[in-house]
Amino acid sequence: MIYDLSSGLPLDSFRQHTAPQALRKFMNGARRALLALFVLALAACGGGAPLAPVVFTPSGAPKLPPANQSQWIAPEHMRGAEPVRIALLLPFSAPNPQVRALAQAMLNAAQIALFDQDNAALLLIPKDTLGTADGAARAARQALDQGAEIILGPLFAPSVKAAAALARARKVPVIAFSTDRTVAGQGVYLLSFQPESELDAIARFATQRGLSRFASLIPYGAYGNRVDAAFDASITRYGGVLVQKEYYAREAASMFDPVKRLAQYARRKSSIELEKQKLREIDDDASRAALQRLEASDTWSEVGYEAVLLPEEGNLLRSLAPLLPYYDVDPRTVKFLGTGLWDNPEIAREPSLLGGWFAAPAPQARQAFTANYQDAFGKPPSRIASLAYDAVMLAATLADAPRGLRFSPNAITDPNGYFGVDGLFRFLPDGRTQRGLAIIEITKKGFKVIEPAPTSFEGFGF
Repeated sequence: MIYDLSSGLPLDSFRQHTAPQALRKFMNGARRALLALFVLALAACGGGAPLAPVVFTPSGAPKLPPANQSQWIAPEHMRGAEPVRIALLLPFSAPNPQVRALAQAMLNAAQIALFDQDNAALLLIPKDTLGTADGAARAARQALDQGAEIILGPLFAPSVKAAAALARARKVPVIAFSTDRTVAGQGVYLLSFQPESELDAIARFATQRGLSRFASLIPYGAYGNRVDAAFDASITRYGGVLVQKEYYAREAASMFDPVKRLAQYARRKSSIELEKQKLREIDDDASRAALQRLEASDTWSEVGYEAVLLPEEGNLLRSLAPLLPYYDVDPRTVKFLGTGLWDNPEIAREPSLLGGWFAAPAPQARQAFTANYQDAFGKPPSRIASLAYDAVMLAATLADAPRGLRFSPNAITDPNGYFGVDGLFRFLPDGRTQRGLAIIEITKKGFKVIEPAPTSFEGFGF
């Protein structure tokens, strides 16, 4: 049975109910909310129990002293009750202002989830990782000493590693936001958008639509390496062939030569010049008419592939994509494909991307969350702020079970999955996330879903 995280109800039951609105709950439960915010502020500042020492075993693995229940944080309005303590580890004081803004947006989303859930037993304990591994270890140790039963975050892979080592010692699971799959497993689950899922979905859809010959433009770096391997595997899985690939440095000035090579521009330009010369030598009415038709063209012959993958984002994507038609790769005959990095309405303004396809969570699934966030905080959320919302809702959905069982591996990896702000998802036993994704086309009017996201994992494999 799939649970909708906005209500805690089975998905079929949820469709018969109206999801609660964040602001309405805030107003109706103002006193509770203000008390909760007071606790959040204390926790974010690192208040509470003193730090417990960390003992390192000969193998180098940290070993925490047994939990001291007398140190567990319990705000005044929860005295006499047993809260479900949920830690949220984010880089609130990171040196990069963009990272700080993202951390704040994720905390905002987590608070909306807390109010939407309206469960008086939930206690959210934010902790500042400072954006470093040492800071994450310190934050995790504080949260564990204060009784956290589950850790949400951190955001970056080194911080996840540091926090996870301490959490494992207490058998506390970590729902992290990093995209680095190497940190997953052994109690760490990645609630992030994984390019492998996106590439598999777009490769399946493209081949089902009759495309069989593919090319790719891959950025240098770790992300590019993952995309490269995943796209190759997915194309092969669905019976396609990758006929050409080129690599580029992620700066606009370095994109010209790789795109020119992918477009086979030199060969195709030489071919048309030879053809023009032949027509000039024949010099009859038919050849002169054919020559006139070719004069407006720079190249001759096709590129040999029917679709090209452009796994780029933002301004770099808007620099990369127009180079293809500039070198005579026509987006009307060669389909442009993307990853979830395309999931930004701004890219619909780039004419060369019109008609392009990419796989991402269905936009409709997060519309209510976006509206609630805008109403509560006066601006739209960061794209991945929804991950924090879903993480809190997941923890809240599992919180009704007894302590020690509620966040067990079996509970977290329920194969039926959950339906969150970003649609259907489930955790695999190795810590990766599998998502039900929609296929989206870029049109003059914006994004258009051309294949709905699945509503169950029936037919999906692990």
